[in-house]
Amino acid sequence: MATPTNSPLPLKRLEQIATDACNSALASAEYYDHPKTAGWNQTIIQRMLSAIISETTPEGAKGPEYKFAINSTIVQHVVPNSQLNKSTSHAIPASPPAEGGAPTDETSASSKKGSAGRRGMHSATAGYWNEKTDGMWSFKYDGEAKGLDVVIMLTWFHI
Repeated sequence: MATPTNSPLPLKRLEQIATDACNSALASAEYYDHPKTAGWNQTIIQRMLSAIISETTPEGAKGPEYKFAINSTIVQHVVPNSQLNKSTSHAIPASPPAEGGAPTDETSASSKKGSAGRRGMHSATAGYWNEKTDGMWSFKYDGEAKGLDVVIMLTWFHI
């Protein structure tokens, strides 16, 4: 994980760059749309690279003192169609509660079908580098209103 001593930019600035890139790429998105994810990822990565290279290149230099790699992963939430302004193919009527008020298994199952949730995800990364000059930083953009999250990882190597 990045520390203020080896990050090429202040961590708060990296957060702002990542947030701005995600906001820009997802501005017109209403919900997770898989065919559009490659374009969104490309926009996020290109906007971040452009900003980071610009801000880390010393005045008068041909380029920055670092090489950068950025990974962007868009994770879909499990979201009911009703929350995405999409119609469902058909409605499943719920059974009335059994005598005594306890819901039947069918009622419980059908009520859970419309519940929003998140998919599980775990990612790990390791590197062999100079800990004084190289590093990595990760960031999660919360796109809950759009039914997605974006997980970004920036890696830098001093040259």
